[in-house]
Amino acid sequence: MKRKIITTGDGSKTIQIEEWNEQYHSKHGAVQEAYHVFIKHGLSLFKDEPISILEIGFGTGLNAIITAIEAPKSNLNINYTGVEAYPVALEEVSQLNYVEQLKAKGFEDVFTKMHKANWEVNEEVLPYFNLIKREQNFLDITDKEAYNLIYFDAFGARVQPELWTEDVFAIMYNALKTNGVLVTYAAKGSVRRAMLAVGFKVERLPGPPGKREMLRASKL
Repeated sequence: MKRKIITTGDGSKTIQIEEWNEQYHSKHGAVQEAYHVFIKHGLSLFKDEPISILEIGFGTGLNAIITAIEAPKSNLNINYTGVEAYPVALEEVSQLNYVEQLKAKGFEDVFTKMHKANWEVNEEVLPYFNLIKREQNFLDITDKEAYNLIYFDAFGARVQPELWTEDVFAIMYNALKTNGVLVTYAAKGSVRRAMLAVGFKVERLPGPPGKREMLRASKL
């Protein structure tokens, strides 16, 4: 499918799949969506501890680089697993302007290191941030009680409804530790019902710019 780099509402770039009219991040602002959904309503719940994060849809690496930037502010040591069935090409990565938009001087090499890191190998990206990227279909995840936090950032249910089913959220539920949390930009009723059906407690929260609501699911 044809792909192109576009500029979103906050000046940060993302990848658009033209046939689907679908972007890797919100067209209203890639960076501000990532901060609102995954940092404000996910990472900020944890302080002064080591945590394990699973990202569903490693994609452009935006959520990973923001997490690496934000972790020291809360004294967090991160073990980060990014699952991606279709890795983004380095040629596309080179056109993304996240570090510049984040005003994160010194993180240019970190972002590059994340994308050049070998797949299926645990690598220390920073002294407090270990990364393993797995080229894997989401339905093939078998981790059990391994993560404190899941960033669920798959393509939307409009174009890939199979990624937003009870089967998938059962896998997510099993992958979380007790008191673990899953956050996603999605807010569809069918998604909320699928989460509830597998045992999650689900909250509706204010969404990022361009979306009225988002969901946060907890494993109690």
